[in-house]
Amino acid sequence: MLSFPSFLLAVRQGAVAALPTDTVPALAAIPQSRDRIYLLKRRDPNKPLILMGATAAELADYVDFGRFPPSLWKTVVTSCWPGAITLVLPANGPGQGCNPGQDTLGLRIPNHPIALAVLQQTGPLLTTSANRSGEPPLRSWREIQGAFPEVVIGTVPDPGSGQPSTVVAWQGDRWETLRPGAHPFPGYES
Repeated sequence: MLSFPSFLLAVRQGAVAALPTDTVPALAAIPQSRDRIYLLKRRDPNKPLILMGATAAELADYVDFGRFPPSLWKTVVTSCWPGAITLVLPANGPGQGCNPGQDTLGLRIPNHPIALAVLQQTGPLLTTSANRSGEPPLRSWREIQGAFPEVVIGTVPDPGSGQPSTVVAWQGDRWETLRPGAHPFPGYES
């Protein structure tokens, strides 16, 4: 386990990190190192990653507000965060760069003090559950370190709720739940 400063430095330099969240532990990396997550997880490169950030303002930099109403950002989106809700929104150029070939991007602000402290220092990170693709999420740091010895760990163990985030997508004029999860979407579905 690395000290917090060493952990942050490794993440900023492109290492894949294990990160506690309010749902399940995540693998996380700066957007430029996204391919490392895919290799570690043996994940289909067409399956998108989620971008986590510490603030709604920094995540707004990845949204195409020509295809998503700014008024909903100010009301619905910011009322969901921090929390266990991932919102899949139309992505602008930088957002599409996070998941090449996709025109949407899942965004989330976790409600976890360690995750938020890391994200405040690193900026937004691409994330996914800590597991090999198709397997259940790993819950302990020992399991994560055993499956992914090359992943940096710098925090105390915290398995979160054990439930994945709720995933809700904007479909042009309405919200659609893609995956029920730890938290219900607060009544905005039509």
